[in-house]
Amino acid sequence: MKILVIGSGGREHALVWKLAQSPHVTQLWCAPGNAGIAQERLAKNSAPVECVNLGAEDLPKLLAFAQEKKVELTVVGPDNPLALGIVDLFQKSGLRIWGPNRKAAQFESSKVFSQDFMQKYGVPTARSGVFTAGEVLAARAFAGSLDGRCAVKADGLALGKGVLICTSETEANKAIDEMLVAKSFGAAGSRIVIQELLEGIEISLHAICDGKTAKLFPTSQDHKRALDGDAGLNTGGMGTYSPTPFLSDHALTEFGNKILTPWLRGCAEERIKFCGIIYPGVMLTKGGPKVLEFNARFGDPETQVYLTRLENDLVELLDASVNGTLGKIEMKWSSLASVCVVMASGGYPGSYAKGKPIHGLEDAAMLPNAKVFHAGTALKDGQIVTNGGRVLGVTAWAKDLKSAQAAAYAAVEKIQFDGAQFRRDIAAKALF
Repeated sequence: MKILVIGSGGREHALVWKLAQSPHVTQLWCAPGNAGIAQERLAKNSAPVECVNLGAEDLPKLLAFAQEKKVELTVVGPDNPLALGIVDLFQKSGLRIWGPNRKAAQFESSKVFSQDFMQKYGVPTARSGVFTAGEVLAARAFAGSLDGRCAVKADGLALGKGVLICTSETEANKAIDEMLVAKSFGAAGSRIVIQELLEGIEISLHAICDGKTAKLFPTSQDHKRALDGDAGLNTGGMGTYSPTPFLSDHALTEFGNKILTPWLRGCAEERIKFCGIIYPGVMLTKGGPKVLEFNARFGDPETQVYLTRLENDLVELLDASVNGTLGKIEMKWSSLASVCVVMASGGYPGSYAKGKPIHGLEDAAMLPNAKVFHAGTALKDGQIVTNGGRVLGVTAWAKDLKSAQAAAYAAVEKIQFDGAQFRRDIAAKALF
C-alpha cells in the first residue's frame, strides 16, 4: 500500500515509525516531514521514507501529489489541514484519506461549537459562557461570577496555546482584554469561551472512530506548562506518559461511556460522520469526569507513548476507521509503560532561535527500548539542527512507569543542543 502522511512534528514521526513497521506498506511519503522522519525505513523492503517539500496546509499541491503517486491512503496528522477541509477535498477527488472532514473537525477548530455541542447533548463539561468583542463587560462579569477562577479560551486554533488560565479577577480581565480588545490571538480570539476552572486530575483520553463506533485508548497524561511543577506558560505539550494510575480499566470504560455515548448520539443527530481520532481533555473531578475541550486528531506528545504501546498493525486500524469496520477490530495494547520527555528550544513557548546543532542522537538511539522522535528538526550541511520550539520527543518504555521514566531521562542526558530545555518531572504525579 502506498501511504502519504501529512505533517512535520513528533506526532507525525511516531505515525511514520509505526506505519513503516506494517508489512502492508510498500511506499511511504511524509509532507513535509523532518530530519528524523527522513531516516526511517520500511520493514517490508527497507525502502526509505521520502520527505516531500510540501506544506501541510498547501492542499492543492498535496492533492496533486497524491494523485500523481497514486497514493492509496493519506493520513493527516495536524489540526490546521483538517480545519481547512483537506479530507473533503481528497474525498471529492475519489482518494482515501484518514481524518475528520471539515464539519467534524469543528470539535477542535471551534471551541464555541464544541462547548455548545456538549451542553446540547449532555456531554459532561464545565460551566461556561461565550463572548465576542462587543461583549467585553459581559465577559468580565461572567468571569467575576467565577471569582476569576477560569480558563479563557480562543475559539479558533492557536497552536495549542490559545488557553489562558486565570486564578483571580485581575488575571481574568487581563486575559479577556488580551483576546477581545488587543486581539493578540487574531481571528482565533474573535470569540472566546470562558470556562470555570475545574479542580481534579487532568488526563487525556483518545478514541478512534469510524462514524458510528468509537474504540477507547488507554489513559495518558500530558504536561502542558513549560516548567517543572506545572509552572510557566502553556505549551503544545512538554511530555506525557501512559498509562496513568488514576483510573482502573473498569473506571476508564465507565467514564469513557459517559463522554462518548452522548457524543456519538449527538454526532448522529447532527449528521456528523467522524472518522479519525477524537481526543477529549478530561478533568477527573469529585463530581465525575468533565470534558475541558475536544481535539480532532492525535495528541502530541500523546501519540509517541500510545504508538510505542499499540500492538495492532496501524495500517489495519486506520483502514478499518476509513472503511467503517472498527467494530470488527480488537484493540491490543502492551502492558509496558511509556514515557515521553520533550526537549525544546531555549525560550519556548516564546521566541527562540533555530539552527542549533544537535549532538548525541546516535548515542541515545543505542539505548534499549528507547526512541527519539523528531519534532522540530532539519538537516543542514549534513548536521541535524533545531528547527522549531519543540525539538525532540525522547520516548522510552519499560515494565513499569518508574523504569520507563528513568530510561527516558537516561536518553535525554545523551542529547545536547544549545539552549535545550525540558521538564524534569514528567510522570512524577503518578509516582508520588
